[in-house]
Amino acid sequence: MRLIPMNRIVLAAALLLTLPASILALAQGTAFKDTSMLRAPAGSTVAIFEFEDLECPACARAFPIVHAAVDKYKIPLLRHDFPLQMHVWSRDAAIIARYIQDKISPQAAEEYRRAVFASQQSIASKDDLNSFTQKYFQSHNRAMPFVVDPTGRFAAEVQADYTLGERVGLTQTPTIFIVTQKGYVQVTDVTQLYQMLDTAIADNPSTVAKPKTTAHK
Repeated sequence: MRLIPMNRIVLAAALLLTLPASILALAQGTAFKDTSMLRAPAGSTVAIFEFEDLECPACARAFPIVHAAVDKYKIPLLRHDFPLQMHVWSRDAAIIARYIQDKISPQAAEEYRRAVFASQQSIASKDDLNSFTQKYFQSHNRAMPFVVDPTGRFAAEVQADYTLGERVGLTQTPTIFIVTQKGYVQVTDVTQLYQMLDTAIADNPSTVAKPKTTAHK
């Protein structure tokens, strides 16, 4: 067995300590569990696959960047709810967004999510979320239902997304992937999203402009 001189080991450790945290993270990689579902949907060669939490400040910052990229590149966004256990009202907000998507329109649901992200700092409790949502419905000339999810259908949809995130092995939000028919790459810095999409599209030259689509499953 060949022994590596101690001075080389010390030098290598010192060099690692000088690397930026972002580079170290890329070098170490993220140990996801099951990534079999991280593929572009049929008919698309490139898409964005995202897990978000409506109470997460980082998700609020990523939201406009992700949606601007979807509009620019005309690619599908497969968005999944992953309300973190430590957050007080994010699961309720996701359920309400699902209600709006089903009972009003997908566009209205996107507007609600955008409004929640923009108002995060003023929503500190479930009561605050309820008040915010009531005002949101009123501003759109609609009455908020007394019980948003009487059958538990929308809660089950959110839980299904959460279970999917656990299957992948998520540890944080947002978790964003660029997916193709070949596989995926994680977007660890959302400011690099456009550059990474350019690369993915260049590597998949059959990609053509498609209408924007947003899906949960």
